Amino acid sequence: MSQIDWIVLVGTLFTIIAYGLYKSRTSKNLEGYFLSNRSLPWYLVLLSVMGTQASAITFLSAPGQAFTDGMRFVQYYFGLPIAMVVISISFVPLFNKLKVFTAYEFLEQRFDIKTRIFTSSLFLIARGLATGISIYAPSIILSSLMGWDIFYTNIVMGGLLIIYTVSGGAKAVAYTQQLQLVIIFIGMFVAGYLIVHYLPAGVGFTDALKVSGASGKLNVITTGFTKNGFDFKDRYNIISGVIGGFFLALSYFGTDQSQVGRYLTAKDSTESKVGLLMNGLVKVPMQFLILLLGAMLFTFYQFNPAPIFFNKAVAEKANQTVYKDSLKSIEAKFQLAQINQQKFSKAYVLPGNAIFKDSLLKGTVQMAATQKQYKAVLKKALPDADTNDTNYIFLRFVVDFLPKGLVGLLIAIIFLAAWGSIAASLNALASCTMIDFHVRFRESKYDSTNIAQCAAEYKISKYYTFGWGVFCIVTAELATGMGSLIEAVNVLGSLFYGVILGIFLVAFYCKKVASNPVFIAAILGEIIVITCFLLDKYEVIGLGFLWLNVIGALAVVLLSLLLQKLLPKQSIIAQ
Repeated sequence: MSQIDWIVLVGTLFTIIAYGLYKSRTSKNLEGYFLSNRSLPWYLVLLSVMGTQASAITFLSAPGQAFTDGMRFVQYYFGLPIAMVVISISFVPLFNKLKVFTAYEFLEQRFDIKTRIFTSSLFLIARGLATGISIYAPSIILSSLMGWDIFYTNIVMGGLLIIYTVSGGAKAVAYTQQLQLVIIFIGMFVAGYLIVHYLPAGVGFTDALKVSGASGKLNVITTGFTKNGFDFKDRYNIISGVIGGFFLALSYFGTDQSQVGRYLTAKDSTESKVGLLMNGLVKVPMQFLILLLGAMLFTFYQFNPAPIFFNKAVAEKANQTVYKDSLKSIEAKFQLAQINQQKFSKAYVLPGNAIFKDSLLKGTVQMAATQKQYKAVLKKALPDADTNDTNYIFLRFVVDFLPKGLVGLLIAIIFLAAWGSIAASLNALASCTMIDFHVRFRESKYDSTNIAQCAAEYKISKYYTFGWGVFCIVTAELATGMGSLIEAVNVLGSLFYGVILGIFLVAFYCKKVASNPVFIAAILGEIIVITCFLLDKYEVIGLGFLWLNVIGALAVVLLSLLLQKLLPKQSIIAQ
């Protein structure tokens, strides 16, 4: 990057940190540190909820996802608006009425302590691992720009985030996410404009859509049905998106403390509901536009030279090995195919030249096959290297084509997205550890009027935030080679979210089910989900990850009802 880009990057990041720390002044107790004294308006709740979900993975990996697989990933979000309505009706009023710090406090009141601890533990595992992957995403940027080893960039990125989150707490997270999202949306809009602006003369936005569609990248709606019936292994289609996406969103926004903690900061129940419902309206269009950016980027490279492999640092390293000639030969083959593809693209956008559609599609398939061949040789040259370059596609465009100054801003945007999401997650991990374990199992009860006790626990909360930050850095060190990060983090969540949701569904809607049945059902449900995942991984069965959320939730509910009839009767805690 140029000097001006570094100035813009560093200046933007330090401005955000300073603004967050300035706005983070609040009561130095648990309610102030974790819930911002329950004082935020709905629009800050909305931005905080969106900022927590929209991590660097969203803005770094989603365009690459659309570039390689088309826009069908947007169907993953189709169940989200429905989930927001259910959460606003069932979850929010009860959480606000009980004045809980974490969602899992309610489970002890409804069932018992073991159910609360088990559910909170599942959350800590899932969110801790996912946050580690989220740290890895911006580390990719530093590694690519600076040529640093990813091991050290994970430490640098994680260290900055720990300082930022430990210092500010929930209020710093909410206020910085407000500014972050404004900058992010402006930056992504500018990137989209420049992608179209850099197309050849006479080729406009509608022409770009035409080429993307012909190449199979505008597959927004897919049914999942083949000649052999519905394909459960197909990850993204309208059925899995509405059903599986609904269950995943219901669990994530309704039971994941990183999100529950965002709307518990609201002034009252109404502010929480409005923030969530607005999120349901905004999220799908937002994700559509981010994926459209990737589809447009694909079109851009149909008219302009594209690298055969987007991770420049790895490609340069491989070209210093004995496989250099083989790699150059495959690259020359790719460049020749690309020249033909550019001819077909330019011809196809002219009126009456629809006959070139088949040629475009065949060229896309041929180029993808050549890239696959290149990656196979690359793996031989560098056995330990990550040959999945999906996460580098948008970053490579930013670095190669954007004007000076704007490169620094776009990279700052990806950092900001990471910081907002990871800070919220670390805050949630610390709050669950503090409230569900530390405070719950100490001898004396929590007393908000005891100034000395509040000050001591405020300090301990910061230590827990620091500890989880270290854990997430260690996880980030193990995240190399996971492929598309936006897929990886959602697959990971699906291993746990369905079971967690099932426990809450029983708590809300199965009033006659006692604690022992739901506890045993949850353990069995988790075993079933992990078994299904492993069977799919080793191709014994075909099952897209979104269905794991449905299986986990339904398994817990059905097994709870069955075990309630089989096990000795227990008294049920009235709500």
